[in-house]
Amino acid sequence: MKTKITLFCLTFLLMAGMGYAQTNAPKSIISQDVRISKYHDRKELETMQKGSLLNLYIERIEIIVKILPYIAFATKPGVTMSTFGIPDTKENRKALDDQISATTNYFLSTMDFQNKILPYSDRANLVAAILFYEETLKSLHIYSQNNRF
Repeated sequence: MKTKITLFCLTFLLMAGMGYAQTNAPKSIISQDVRISKYHDRKELETMQKGSLLNLYIERIEIIVKILPYIAFATKPGVTMSTFGIPDTKENRKALDDQISATTNYFLSTMDFQNKILPYSDRANLVAAILFYEETLKSLHIYSQNNRF
């Protein structure tokens, strides 16, 4: 009798788990990991070691690569296709998945190149580039304030 009850409960849990696994929650257009924790000024950047500057540079590139293609839709994570009334169809989900995959591949390829070549860059150029990227990201915040999303 105990084995029947255990088997019944186990079967029920498996079926419930399979049903839950097949629900397709809406996917965010912009990844949740595209947040910048801190902006820097020139004085602060000039005191940093080159390794830290390289990390900041790469982090800013990643954020820009993951946001800029989507500014017509949004500039912040959490916005889904259904937010804009885009039907949540299999084809549209696949198109978004393909785009996310292409963006990831582009970023990985870019980082492979950057990791090989960027260490040869001049510190002053790194500082200028980081400041430029941060100004671009600040501009995106201003843009998003003028946009409804």
